[in-house]
Amino acid sequence: MVYVGIIGDSRCDESLGRVAYDVGRGIAERGAVLVCGGLGGVMSWSARGARENGGTTLGMLPGTDRKDANPYIVHAVPTGLGEARNLLVVRASDALIAISGGYGTLSELAFALLHGKPVVGLSTWRLLRGDVEDGGVAYAGTAALAVQKVFSLMEETCGRGA
Repeated sequence: MVYVGIIGDSRCDESLGRVAYDVGRGIAERGAVLVCGGLGGVMSWSARGARENGGTTLGMLPGTDRKDANPYIVHAVPTGLGEARNLLVVRASDALIAISGGYGTLSELAFALLHGKPVVGLSTWRLLRGDVEDGGVAYAGTAALAVQKVFSLMEETCGRGA
């Protein structure tokens, strides 16, 4: 079983939400488990896209109550770790897709790259070393391309793809 992490804004407008939904749908259609932080925004929209298309979702919650999970999370893990749960989202994922996002997403990007996880970015942070793009994140312009790229990267880097 392949696990794809979705990281991104905890609040988003409907336009960005639709993009996240389409990513979640694409993950479900490939038979992968969607991993996220389990709350709102990109997490909720992508989990909804996965669930409404037959997928399984895993939410790593910052608090201690499973009831805090958005309604599209099948398996809620109440970590009690606050933002430190970002590392658990990364470690539980075989690869990640970043959709927009703030500093929490930036921390997840850093953890993912530190741990050698393939990452695809969609309207998210651009990582530079000096004036040169870091190269650790593969960028995509659409939800469909982000899903295609993340599965291709998993196949290339670890022989895992759905």
